[in-house]
Amino acid sequence: MAENPQDWDVETRLVRGGMARSPYGEISEALFLTQSFAYDSAEAANARFAGDDPGFIYQRFSNPTTQIFEDRLALLEGAEVCRATASGMAAVQAALMGLLRAGDHLLAGRALFGSSRWIISQLLPRFGVETSYVDATDLDAWKNAVRPNTKALLIESPANPLLEVTAIGAVAEIAHAAGAKLVVDNVFATPIFQKPLALGADVVVYSATKHIDGQGRVLGGAILGAEPLMTEAYKDLLRHTGPSLSPFNAWVLLKGLETLELRVRRQTENAGKVSDVLAAHAKTKKVIYCGRKDHPQAAVIANQMTGGGNVVAFDLGSREAAFRFLNALEIVDISNNLGDAKSMATHPCTTTHRSMPEAERLEIGLTEGWVRMSVGLEGARDLSRDVSRALDAA
Repeated sequence: MAENPQDWDVETRLVRGGMARSPYGEISEALFLTQSFAYDSAEAANARFAGDDPGFIYQRFSNPTTQIFEDRLALLEGAEVCRATASGMAAVQAALMGLLRAGDHLLAGRALFGSSRWIISQLLPRFGVETSYVDATDLDAWKNAVRPNTKALLIESPANPLLEVTAIGAVAEIAHAAGAKLVVDNVFATPIFQKPLALGADVVVYSATKHIDGQGRVLGGAILGAEPLMTEAYKDLLRHTGPSLSPFNAWVLLKGLETLELRVRRQTENAGKVSDVLAAHAKTKKVIYCGRKDHPQAAVIANQMTGGGNVVAFDLGSREAAFRFLNALEIVDISNNLGDAKSMATHPCTTTHRSMPEAERLEIGLTEGWVRMSVGLEGARDLSRDVSRALDAA
């Protein structure tokens, strides 16, 4: 085609990227619900399995619908290759397992989602991988913690749940100087507001369950990076262990991508207004939002993010106050998900980070009074009224 998709605007990439129509010429992407594929001859099957014919073999390996999703997300991210997975945590686990072997060392930012901490602290040691944690905002801490056998560095930026932001480019330089790879979980920033690969990261992971679906329907995940690394580290791992994304979920996520930019920008507008309501209320001890000038890493945010995102964290001082706030909400749901069209709030200490030992929660500043809110697409006035009323009750 005369048009080069690499030259398209973000909005066009989200609607048209990766499009591959069947002979029927459908407008909406086709949904291929098939486990396997037929071949014209035994010779054709031989060529397919040998890699001489690039066609499809088995849904665990690849699928036409899933391929469109992968190609579209890769185009949006600026990655050479995307590999879809059944969930965001499947993406995190595979991203690490593909880079690490027995005897290797993983260096991670201390502030991570609870399930990511479990993989690092409980699963990887069973396979002979040792992990160290550092304050992800302290570049000297990263430098000092690198070992000769460090093979991967992992960060969330912004991190879950207190929105700590890491200087991705600086940490990438530290990783590469040590011969290691940098993995970035970019789910809070979304591919709309932050491009870790352009900043120097080697691998980006997403929970597509969050903003990419954005409407609470399906699970999904993705791993993205340059072709040589994606082939070496992940092709066989994903092919043989089978954390594959279902074609139906891939189709739903494709529909989510079409409106991702519109939704995320509107959610961000709402989040900014909600953060102002929170900051102005006497019951609020502290507010952290990536779109506010008083964010602890505001200078880093200005350098690498183009928007604040839709997640706000705030401290009400105690578990009792946090619970009173949550129970008084009438529009916002109590839920541990995020990125949805519907606004949601959760108490991390008793939900998403419940499995994290108290001492480790305190290391990242997560005390019992913190609430994490994912701001949705409702009217800003309605959300502000609901939050204000709940703060009064707190």
